[in-house]
Amino acid sequence: MSANPLPAFRKEIDAIDDQIVDLLSVRFAIATNVAAYKAKSGVAVRLEDRIAQVLMRAGNRATKNGAEAEAIRAIYKTIIEVTCTYEEARIKDRV
Repeated sequence: MSANPLPAFRKEIDAIDDQIVDLLSVRFAIATNVAAYKAKSGVAVRLEDRIAQVLMRAGNRATKNGAEAEAIRAIYKTIIEVTCTYEEARIKDRV
């Protein structure tokens, strides 16, 4: 019998998850600056053309890397929604 590989796989996934959280933290720090700019400039939080651009870019990159594009776009839809909600809250706090 071979050894159970799940602990090693889980360790790899945990390391990747740590990187994802670190990058999302940076993304939200930048979103704070974006919210401040949008509040000052009167720019809408949800810009449909930008959202479409981000989703297309994520899907294309997924395909390029051999990943399932639709799955990556679904994840990005959530990231975008949460980021927009975050920006809206930052803007509301400024008013």
